[in-house]
Amino acid sequence: MFRAGEELPLPASRKARALLAFLIATGRPHRRERLCELFWDLPDDPRAALRWSLTKLRKVIDDPDRPRIVADRERVAVDTEGLRLDIRAMREDVSCGLDALPLDALEAMARRLDEVLLDGLDGAGGEAFADWLSAERADAEGLRIEVLRHLASHPANPPTIAEKWRRLWHAANPSAARETPDPAPQRETVPQSGQPPRIVSGLRAQKIGFCDVADGTTIAYATVGSGPPFLKAANWLTHLEFDWTSPIWGECFADIAHERSFIRYDERGCGLSDWDTDDLSFDAFVEDLEAVADRLELERFPLLGISQGAAVSIEYAARHPERVSGLILFGGYAAGWRHTTTDDEKARREAVRDLTRVGWGTDNPAYRHIFSQTFLPGVSPDELAWFDEFQRLTTSPENAARFQDAFGDIDVRHRLGDVKAPTLVLHSTGDQRIPVSDGRYIARAIPGAQFVPLDSRNHVLVGYEPAWQTCMEAIREFLKEHDI
Repeated sequence: MFRAGEELPLPASRKARALLAFLIATGRPHRRERLCELFWDLPDDPRAALRWSLTKLRKVIDDPDRPRIVADRERVAVDTEGLRLDIRAMREDVSCGLDALPLDALEAMARRLDEVLLDGLDGAGGEAFADWLSAERADAEGLRIEVLRHLASHPANPPTIAEKWRRLWHAANPSAARETPDPAPQRETVPQSGQPPRIVSGLRAQKIGFCDVADGTTIAYATVGSGPPFLKAANWLTHLEFDWTSPIWGECFADIAHERSFIRYDERGCGLSDWDTDDLSFDAFVEDLEAVADRLELERFPLLGISQGAAVSIEYAARHPERVSGLILFGGYAAGWRHTTTDDEKARREAVRDLTRVGWGTDNPAYRHIFSQTFLPGVSPDELAWFDEFQRLTTSPENAARFQDAFGDIDVRHRLGDVKAPTLVLHSTGDQRIPVSDGRYIARAIPGAQFVPLDSRNHVLVGYEPAWQTCMEAIREFLKEHDI
């Protein structure tokens, strides 16, 4: 880090330097609670450690007439206006196209990208920080491969120099040896369970933004990839930053974003969206979807709804038939548990809700196992442990309980006949969270809907199971068939 050409003496504490890197790289405010979870473990005093680190950082990066550390009781950010972040500038160059850059600029980029991004920060935080750091480095490696590819085919390079860059390009991306100098972005396949996908071509370079709903709630959304828009309605248990390292969402999102501009957002009450919101209701969930679509000025697009996001998508498609070109529903239901279950089942659901309120945020995963065992009964113990921790990071105990109440109230059965868009319904036949009969009901009630059963016990598929490939092929065929 430099000011007026002179390197700044950063604090000796790796955690303080990692905190600064995270705040600058993400470029937005973060809750103090989340920063504590990222960098400090109990029985330390995380809040005191955070305050100490911020004090050290202020002494280094605050300008004499402009504080750079911006913090209140709830959130912390770094004011990055006027600051140049090299990796961000290189991402912009790659996204705008490298053909116009002079040869020396490309060579300088290659040298910078050959360095380890945020070197020395390994182990400075917990697993969530390690996941974020790994994703940032994977993204940087994708940029490096793209720069090497351009150098290998640059017309100004003599043959011997071009051969040097070609060898480096092939070493960084072995599949490049079988490609022409202008290949389409490639993605690695997840070879075995438990390994999150690694996006080689920079698909992790998502752009995160925020929009405000009429009631004042701030919703975080992300776009990744390029091409025609494809919007995913929010569902519970998502986090825009951590989803890419997920054995659940990562491969699916990468597949969609390969040829499209994929847009998703965190539901109010979880992820990067506002947790402190008075209204966690179905109508509010639909208004959040409307706000994101309006903010991005999406005129017509396919809409993906997963779990309770399917009901939100159904309502949106019924309200806005002119905007939804196709509806894809996975693991969804039209009516929540208060409308469809017995009194005994309602009592069990209410008991689980009360346990959630008191146990969700504890270190003991037993309370969260109630969900993970029904969401993902067919995965390995390591993946269940990952999902347990992921749940804790996505929302607060109180909101987790409130979500369960809100989902129980959902009822869009009267809206199914109003859906005009071509519709694809996918559902795991052994789903232990939402019975496959719920998916079949939706498909029967929406005019012309297509139903595809998936041979899985999981409520949400993971990238290595055969049902995932069946699901993605069905989506691709559906979009092609309807020219969406």
